[in-house]
Amino acid sequence: MRAMDSALRRVRLVVAYDGGAYHGFARNPIVPTVANTLERVLTLICRLPVEVVGAGRTDAGVHAWGQVVSADVPADLDLVEVQRRINKMCGPTLVVRTAEWAPTADFHARFDATWRHYRYTILNSPTPNPFLATTTWHVRQSLDLRLMELATDPFVGEHDFASFCRKPRVEDGRKPRSTVRRLLIAEWSDLGDGLLRFDIRANAFCHQQVRAITGTLVEVGLGKRKAGEMAALLRARDRRTAGQVAPASGLCLWEVGYPEPGTPGHRRRPKADNEGPA
Repeated sequence: MRAMDSALRRVRLVVAYDGGAYHGFARNPIVPTVANTLERVLTLICRLPVEVVGAGRTDAGVHAWGQVVSADVPADLDLVEVQRRINKMCGPTLVVRTAEWAPTADFHARFDATWRHYRYTILNSPTPNPFLATTTWHVRQSLDLRLMELATDPFVGEHDFASFCRKPRVEDGRKPRSTVRRLLIAEWSDLGDGLLRFDIRANAFCHQQVRAITGTLVEVGLGKRKAGEMAALLRARDRRTAGQVAPASGLCLWEVGYPEPGTPGHRRRPKADNEGPA
């Protein structure tokens, strides 16, 4: 994404969407995606081709409350009207929560992000709840939250998460993408009425990392694994050693963090593209 001329200005949108209505964020010419939808609508509004960039490339079925999107649009647009029109054409499955001009001309929703925060919600109850079916993972058997909390501690910090990431594709002549990530927060909350929430924040995530960690911790809660195994799983760096990938329905990209303009780290551009679909 780049500004094409002086008549364009970069916009920053905070977008929420129901992941069940889309085949992920990334553009795809065959199936409806979040990027496809936003680009189609913005192109209609702006009367010129618009490309969007998202902070996180969420997988099919994964929701978002705080996805950040950047795009170049005509500088004379009324952003309040842009937000209203997008929400009218795309709501309620996709809405723009805020629309504002980007803090800098070269702001990049993806590469300028310093952390991503995901939330995973589990309904731990013998009986399903039809009103929560599309936003939670229903686990019927009783989970031991205390053991899951103990098992979570080793994940915080910088580690190679190869055991919890879908094996990255190796492109010809290139080294495999790194699976080293720095987890800033990983914690469970009991919300009552059988709802358990897992909050996890990192500088970046590799493909299916959050869901693989969640699935493995649920196995701990069910007594299928010991809480003390997690450090050994990290050392193994082998996806086959860790647990199942939790369903997409329970996962939500909650918030994305950025440095203040002018502070160290602003306009950071990584040497490699290390942010994979969650």
